[in-house]
Amino acid sequence: MGVFFMLEKSIKILNEKIEKLNYNLNKNKFIDLIEVMGSKKEMIFRNLFSGIWKGIGIGIGVTLVTAIIILILQKIIKLNIPIISEYITDIVEIVERTKNIR
Repeated sequence: MGVFFMLEKSIKILNEKIEKLNYNLNKNKFIDLIEVMGSKKEMIFRNLFSGIWKGIGIGIGVTLVTAIIILILQKIIKLNIPIISEYITDIVEIVERTKNIR
């Protein structure tokens, strides 16, 4: 009889957790629905503004990562490792030429 009582208690706890999860999922869908049904102007402005900032962030990030890579490559060239230095020197020269063309 104790096993059935424990099983029944476990099922009751599981049902409560499922109901809580269901409630939270429904609540979140309701919030999404309110946001979608908001002002079209506001939604367009918000998406445009976030897109601009994402683009600026990507541009800055790529620039910084490229600069760091070039600095590392220049340090490797100074180590004067024969085979690697030749290839890296070519890469740095190509980048420098492209920079001077613009």
